[in-house]
Amino acid sequence: MTTPANSEESRSAAEIVAAEWSDVLSYGTDLINPAVPRAAYQHPSLRELWPMVSHGVLYLSRCTQWPWSEDVGTAYPLVKGGYRVRRESEKSLLGEVDTVEEAYKLIAATLPEGCGPAVDGTPDDL
Repeated sequence: MTTPANSEESRSAAEIVAAEWSDVLSYGTDLINPAVPRAAYQHPSLRELWPMVSHGVLYLSRCTQWPWSEDVGTAYPLVKGGYRVRRESEKSLLGEVDTVEEAYKLIAATLPEGCGPAVDGTPDDL
């Protein structure tokens, strides 16, 4: 009998990431504004990263297991409209933009050097 752990181990990191994107893209407005993951998914470089949603915000990681990497920008919605894009690893502001599309364009343009597809592991495996 195959256990869930064994079936997970047989899946590649790309398959794990693709399955998670499929879930995130199907989320309703109770979890996130659906335009947010759709905007991120339009960028091939972001589509390769691990997506997760918390408190209505989409986070992207270069690894699929906790603790996730914090070196990819995150778009936080502003009350006044628009988005503040921050990179938590450096506590740095990457910019403020008017639209979700601009936010994910900025995130894609400021990926860490050497950023590639997410790995099935933790930041120690990067």
